[in-house]
Amino acid sequence: MPTLTIDNQQLTAPEGQNLLAAARGLGIDIPTLCWREGLEHVTSCMLCVVEDCRTGILHPACSTPVAAGMQIATASATVIEARRMALELLLGDHLGDCEGPCRRACAAGMDIPLMLRQIAAGDWRAAVRVVKRHIALPATLGRICPAPCEKICRRGAHDAPVGICLLKRYVADADLASADPYLPEMAAPSGYRVAVVGAGPAGLAAAYALMRAGHACTVFEKEALPGGGLRSPELYDRLPPDVLAAEIMQIRRLGLRLETGVTLGADRSIEELKQQFDAVILAWGEVSPDLAGRLGLECGPHGLAVDRHTHRTADPVVFACGNAVSPGRLTVRVVGQGRATALAVDQMLRGAAPSDPRREYDHRLTGALDPAEIAVLLADASPGPRVVPADAAAGYTAAEARAEAARCLHCDCRKATDCRLRQYATAYRVNPYGWKPTARRGLAIVRQGHITYEPGKCIACGICIRITTAAREPLGLTFIGRGFDVRVGVPFNQSLAAGLGRVAAACVAACPTGALSGAPAEQRRPARGGVKKRPVS
Repeated sequence: MPTLTIDNQQLTAPEGQNLLAAARGLGIDIPTLCWREGLEHVTSCMLCVVEDCRTGILHPACSTPVAAGMQIATASATVIEARRMALELLLGDHLGDCEGPCRRACAAGMDIPLMLRQIAAGDWRAAVRVVKRHIALPATLGRICPAPCEKICRRGAHDAPVGICLLKRYVADADLASADPYLPEMAAPSGYRVAVVGAGPAGLAAAYALMRAGHACTVFEKEALPGGGLRSPELYDRLPPDVLAAEIMQIRRLGLRLETGVTLGADRSIEELKQQFDAVILAWGEVSPDLAGRLGLECGPHGLAVDRHTHRTADPVVFACGNAVSPGRLTVRVVGQGRATALAVDQMLRGAAPSDPRREYDHRLTGALDPAEIAVLLADASPGPRVVPADAAAGYTAAEARAEAARCLHCDCRKATDCRLRQYATAYRVNPYGWKPTARRGLAIVRQGHITYEPGKCIACGICIRITTAAREPLGLTFIGRGFDVRVGVPFNQSLAAGLGRVAAACVAACPTGALSGAPAEQRRPARGGVKKRPVS
């Protein structure tokens, strides 16, 4: 049996074993998109390349047998660059979005498409869980947000964008009116305490995220009531004070301690807060250079000087966000900044230096969609026009909300969280704006039963073909075409359902991209007869 080394670990491997299996026997994971245990293998993705340090040759680990004397490196600079290039080539003509444009435009990062699917299914309780993962004040924002998410909604190219803000308001209002409004899941208590100065939207958002992360939080507010600029008389017509008060009460139910009538610099100093708390977040109004100097902090062009990624000031335990850093921002951006600051504080408290969080790879469908492509997306959406609430003051009814949510084109990937192509693109820091063809292919989506096939996302790995072959499906799947035009299809132009037969679920699970997907559960079992009533989870 040949003896070799992999990442400086010596091993003796069975004759004929490939490098991929040999490395995994040592606990070394080599990425691959086209290999699958138990199936006949055909090398295609080239993501599993490794380097023979003696010769400098790159080998595909999945199809290269071990040989005596090999000195294999699985993560050298040459290997990393080759894998990145392989991913760039696979993604160069990838046709689809990882995230929907609406979610990209949401400064708070809310999973808008998932919320819309759950509302369309009549499950507002599930929808509020999605909303409150990122947004502490959804009923408030649903009334005052200028809806940048709607401005980029692809449905607007056909008739009118989906009413995302009104739908967020519907979910939040239904929750507040319920017998037991939803309380989000909380991490175990960490033992750390954080002071937040300012009970406006940035401070409340930061406190909400900190408490969800398990940290005790005290908010200091100079006014008699929390809310900051959200209590401006200019907003009374759109944001009734009782709605704001109800949402703040929900945050306080998480264990928030609130001290009002406390002014920083007069009643409390930063040094006192640093002695009593493990971290401090400054989230109050505009800061003049004079005030910043009195607080011992540096001033930037518009407010307190902070690292733009971590919101950390020159003091390692003092962070700042909201109008204290950049006055005049949209409330939804302030809320998003408050949450981002809390996440940086959480990172610091748990022992990691706050840093720019690595964003997930987010592929984007380039160029405007033509009418034929819009029609492809419309096939999975309600054809009706935008729903206008019968009572504008009250907002959507349950039936109106479901009808409006059903207009969503579902631009986001159906397997965004499970796509291994995306996971590897993130790990290898692939540039989503890298190589692109001069002219992209047209968007195509095949929907049959609960299965969706998007040929533009297929990387021709052949796993689904081999699964149907191994299962002896009468028709199965095969490669159709040649060269760059090759695609997976069913022989004799038969239906996808006929080709997949008994192994449809297995093929969906094995597909390493979003090319094959199953319909979400909320679309398979639509609720009937209005809003579902479900216990809090």
